[in-house]
Amino acid sequence: MLAGYAWRTMFLDEVKITVEAGDGGAGVVAFRREKYVPFGGPAGGDGGHGGMLVLVVNPRLNTLSNFQRKRHFKALNGSSGSNFNRTGASAPDLELEVAPGTIVRDESSQIIADLTLPGQRAIVTHGGRGGRGNARFKSATNQAPRVAEKGEPGEQRAITLELKLIADVGIVGVPNAGKSTLLSVISAAKPRIADYPFTTLAPNLGVSLVNDREIVFADVPGLVEGAHQGIGLGHDFLRHIQRTRLLIHLLDGAQENALGDFVQTSSELALFDKALAEKPQLVVLNKIDLPSAKKQATALRGKIKDRGYGLLLISAVTHEGIQEVLNMVARRLDEMPVTQPEIETPVFRPPEDDEKFQIVRDGAIYRVTGKRIERAAAMTYWEFEEAVERFQQILYALGIADALSNAGAKKGDIVCIGDHELEWAE
Repeated sequence: MLAGYAWRTMFLDEVKITVEAGDGGAGVVAFRREKYVPFGGPAGGDGGHGGMLVLVVNPRLNTLSNFQRKRHFKALNGSSGSNFNRTGASAPDLELEVAPGTIVRDESSQIIADLTLPGQRAIVTHGGRGGRGNARFKSATNQAPRVAEKGEPGEQRAITLELKLIADVGIVGVPNAGKSTLLSVISAAKPRIADYPFTTLAPNLGVSLVNDREIVFADVPGLVEGAHQGIGLGHDFLRHIQRTRLLIHLLDGAQENALGDFVQTSSELALFDKALAEKPQLVVLNKIDLPSAKKQATALRGKIKDRGYGLLLISAVTHEGIQEVLNMVARRLDEMPVTQPEIETPVFRPPEDDEKFQIVRDGAIYRVTGKRIERAAAMTYWEFEEAVERFQQILYALGIADALSNAGAKKGDIVCIGDHELEWAE
């Protein structure tokens, strides 16, 4: 019994998107003003946390077409705090669904995550924490603080999503060998089929039910000489067979030199990825219904055997030998150990020193960069004098004030920190 599915939408297997987590909600300055409660004290609540942006694997997807029209995604911001020490609501995470086999890379092309399992999740940007309300700044020496924090900005970054399809069996061969016809016969996939080369412009997936077992097949565009260097159409899609467990190497029986096609395709696989050439293969001669294919089958069988493979004969048009191939595929898969697809190793970097900073001078303008100080500037209420004084204390605590003086900053010069321009004063 054969069953299956296919997709007919635009195939998208690589896309660059911008993802932004939500900002934290603002803390507030508030005081209790109730009857019979004199000197109620500070009662400003904290802001809620911003939402994270999370990628989640949906096993029903097999392309990245969700990102065809929209390329910028932002999670919601946290809510502001309020009076009576009430904390603002934290924002929900924004979940983006991706297909199994999606590799996530950062702007430097380093791997952040490799998502292969259904339901697997990866946090790509963290939400900003909520700002603290003035109740948090109460102390023995400051019983009525008029200082609070704005919410921390959420992380923002550009990432690249790259899809490597996860299938049990990959079908490879030269153009017009009959790969798409074979896929249409063994599954319910509906690939484009014609009697000229390069009718397959994107990978096709099909599912066959063999002995009550589902087997996923992937057919990629035909490989020509030089495919590993980007010649032809197959190069862009060779990565989609890197995670298959077994290859069907389909030969065109209508060609006089089917052995030459076998050698060429095997060479292109090895030049693209050495591991591809080492994958288990079934060598299948198609179009055996043609006299020319029957004529060369016997001689070809011996030459293929010399290279360590057997030769199966089929006709995708008349369905001759199809069931034998499916049974062989199921048997070979059963003999192989059940393993997870090879996972690309994410790059783990040591955390950056938040307190590091750099000062760049441009005439009378000094630009200060650094994670901790830029975050502090973004979270400061500049309209509150106490908040400004607190920011000045941070400048001294981090050594930035002394560094600015040593760099030649004088009263009246402009100091830029993040999005804020400040006038330097002793």
